[in-house]
Amino acid sequence: MALEVVDNPARSRYELRDDGHLVGFTEYHERDGVLVFPHTVITEPKRNAGYGSTLVQAALDDVRARGRQIVAECPFVKRFVAEHPDYADLLAP
Repeated sequence: MALEVVDNPARSRYELRDDGHLVGFTEYHERDGVLVFPHTVITEPKRNAGYGSTLVQAALDDVRARGRQIVAECPFVKRFVAEHPDYADLLAP
């Protein structure tokens, strides 16, 4: 299994691919200089197997590398940050 997370700016989302096949994404858009994450989707057969965490962690790592902050509107992203306080610094005030 070769998991890869890529930013797809044309679709405003980070995509999770498993051996080249799209298995999930987390959408974003810019608002007031921060990235808002409103929605995350993992395909049914891959849910509850850690794919969502893999996707969100990679997306947040990329956001950090770019020096950006986020608003976590998506319940999954919000829970991920709450459970991983080392990402709390990414939350916009």
